[in-house]
Amino acid sequence: MNKSKVYFTKEISGESLVRLYDKLGINLMGNIAVKLHSGEEGNQNYMKPDFVKDIIEKVGGTVVECNTAYEGSRNTTEKHIALMENHGWSKYFNVDILDSDGEEILENPNGEIIKKNFVGSKMKNYDSMLVLSHFKGHPMGGFGGALKNISIGLASSNGKGYIHTNGTENATFEELMNSDQNSFIISMADSAQTITDYYKDKIVYINAMVNMSVDCDCCNVAEDPCMKDIGILASADPVALDQACIDLVYNSTDPGKDHLIERIESRNGLLILESAEKQGIGSREYELINID
Repeated sequence: MNKSKVYFTKEISGESLVRLYDKLGINLMGNIAVKLHSGEEGNQNYMKPDFVKDIIEKVGGTVVECNTAYEGSRNTTEKHIALMENHGWSKYFNVDILDSDGEEILENPNGEIIKKNFVGSKMKNYDSMLVLSHFKGHPMGGFGGALKNISIGLASSNGKGYIHTNGTENATFEELMNSDQNSFIISMADSAQTITDYYKDKIVYINAMVNMSVDCDCCNVAEDPCMKDIGILASADPVALDQACIDLVYNSTDPGKDHLIERIESRNGLLILESAEKQGIGSREYELINID
């Protein structure tokens, strides 16, 4: 079986994002959604609009996000739109909060923990998707990359709670914070499966290994990065892409990697790769192609 191709460059620039996309040889068509993280108010590590401007203009995409399931600057559409304006997203791009008009259910009868996924109802307006992910740690998931961006990231506010609580609709914050950890990680893989099934070959992924804190862009007070920037990677396989990023962290000589690895392993974050591969989302076996 052919290994999934993952393209890699150490050059961190807007031009590199475009170059990696071109290397994939997949021309996204129609109405294109660009899923990224808008960045919680106060967060200093999220990818900024200037950095991704060239690639979003290249595909002619609309920046899409969904509301959160916890208090903050993104838990209502009104606040989320205001944040998108404050962070400069609306300055350059059309912006769409996918669950501003409600949610839709995507079924996953083969899911290990959850059998359905609640996504923003506006997702149906998009023919294809570019997933731009900031690879870093995460307080609950261990790490965040492409798989987390299409699972929790594309879930509606209710859907985020559903994934976190392994299948509780309209979950309370207390339920969200006290759910079983391994079941939560597997539920993310279950929900990611519904997205890859939905878009099939009309979705591609780019991970930027920059500003690698142990905390997510969803934290309003995040730790500063613990590792030096590594580069940018792209693939049509989100499992291979996230695995390649993990391997670059583990194989790094940067002493700061120990802090990030502790965060990943203490949350059993690698379980999402195992579960996603088991479900057929992608492969952990890959060929890393350096384009420098």
